[in-house]
Amino acid sequence: MNAPLTAGQLARTLAVEFGARAAAHDREGSFPHRNFTELQQAGLLSLAGARHLGGQGASLGQLAEVVGAVGQGCPATALVLTMQYMQQRAMGRAGSPWPEALARQLVQESVREVSLANALRVEPELGSPGRGGLPATVARRVGEGWRISGHKIYSTGAPILRWYVVWARTDEEVPRTGAFLVRAGAPGIRIEPTWDHLGLRASGSHDVHFDGVPVPAHHALELRLPQDWARGDALAQAEMVVLLGSLYTGVARAAREWLLEFLRTRIPTSLGAPLASLPRVQEAVGTLEGLLLTNDRLLRGLASDVDAGVPVPSVDSGLVKSTATHNAVQAVEVALSLTSNHGLARRNPLERHLRDVLCGRIHTPQDDSVHVAAGKAALGQGAAA
Repeated sequence: MNAPLTAGQLARTLAVEFGARAAAHDREGSFPHRNFTELQQAGLLSLAGARHLGGQGASLGQLAEVVGAVGQGCPATALVLTMQYMQQRAMGRAGSPWPEALARQLVQESVREVSLANALRVEPELGSPGRGGLPATVARRVGEGWRISGHKIYSTGAPILRWYVVWARTDEEVPRTGAFLVRAGAPGIRIEPTWDHLGLRASGSHDVHFDGVPVPAHHALELRLPQDWARGDALAQAEMVVLLGSLYTGVARAAREWLLEFLRTRIPTSLGAPLASLPRVQEAVGTLEGLLLTNDRLLRGLASDVDAGVPVPSVDSGLVKSTATHNAVQAVEVALSLTSNHGLARRNPLERHLRDVLCGRIHTPQDDSVHVAAGKAALGQGAAA
């Protein structure tokens, strides 16, 4: 009897079909609903949920393998899946602010059906919440619950999300900030289809508007004074770095696979042999291999530390994020340098891989914040968090 497929093997099998559909979704800017139906049927939407909540309790290393495989096929799908995994990891963590019954409900929903959650944090005026600032989205006390009003942008997965984890401030005399769990489709919610980006065009990262949306009192997950959030969450950052690093490395791997086939089969008449036979091409491909190997080693090592409970300073994970992102971008650029106009032609996937991999740079923490923090730590001008 054959052994059941691992989560990584399932993801790689699904990613082949995801990849076959990715070009159309990119061209149309359409959301890949079918991909998530297939992920749910394969049991991969609940993979990160803690076992005591009804999930599968996968390690960070296992999650990274799945995200990397899906990212090689359809990075927009992998980005939405990453956000699902981040929320499930947060729900099951020791000391989590999530009420256990609520966390169990969300995890078990994703076992039975297509049910996803994501944090909605970014606003038109706020910019990246990772850089501080008070959100304009307001939660007002009404009776025993809350009503939320505001405008969120870059709401990844908006067409399919069932739950929003909305970053907001209270209307109290001394405002607190924190997350409120909001059911998608509740009265007062409107999705504005604004996402028309260079890359990750199928991620459905639209604007979401809230107009007095009712929220039960126990859906206020954690409220603190703004300054009490200043240190951030080193563990959550490390987890995000591993998953996003795996995603964009997956994009670079897709570029590599197409490149190798192109180099083996492209035979210019002036050469009379495949491009793969040229030493300069072999050298460039070797450079690309080194970039991907470096990412694999870095991300696997970081995941191993997290899974072993080894504390990872934010400075360290930030540097890994910056390095992995740059390596992935450079790998795709190497592929482009070897393919001339063929690599930029819309009929080939390489130009799409370039547009997708460039999106890695905008995720928090961004390069300037990473390098300032690392420089301060090295110079004794600030403590590593």
